[in-house]
Amino acid sequence: MTFKLSIVKQMMPPHNKSVSVLSKENGIAEQTLFKWKRAAKAKGLVITDGETQSEKWSTHDKFMIVVETASLNAAELSDYCRQKGLYVEQVESWRDACMQANGGVAAEASRLNKESKEKDKEIKKLQRELKRKEEALAETAALIVLRKKAQAIWGDNEEE
Repeated sequence: MTFKLSIVKQMMPPHNKSVSVLSKENGIAEQTLFKWKRAAKAKGLVITDGETQSEKWSTHDKFMIVVETASLNAAELSDYCRQKGLYVEQVESWRDACMQANGGVAAEASRLNKESKEKDKEIKKLQRELKRKEEALAETAALIVLRKKAQAIWGDNEEE
């Protein structure tokens, strides 16, 4: 179990070794290493995909770092960052990004909801207008047909 843990730790920051490198170094099948990696991620450990540059990490990995460091004070955060090979400013910017993430969504949803209501009102207005015009057209068509019937019955009165 300690061997497995040591391999998994090599996948974590600051080492960030890729599965293929670890497979070649230790003679373990890549499928096994991927299984260990998935299990560690499921437990909440931050394991990057072999990327050494933290700015290229996935948003999931960054979010996991933010969650891990949420309860740390400044000194603990500095120590954590040193161990993981990160900068405090990076973690703080990721935390800010996480906090801002839902604010933009809520504002956008509110704006879209308002636009949707306005469009619904416009559609109802246009439907009422269309119905009124269709009724007027039907009435005009009925009067034309009635006029033609009257002319057919009484003869052509337009020559007078």
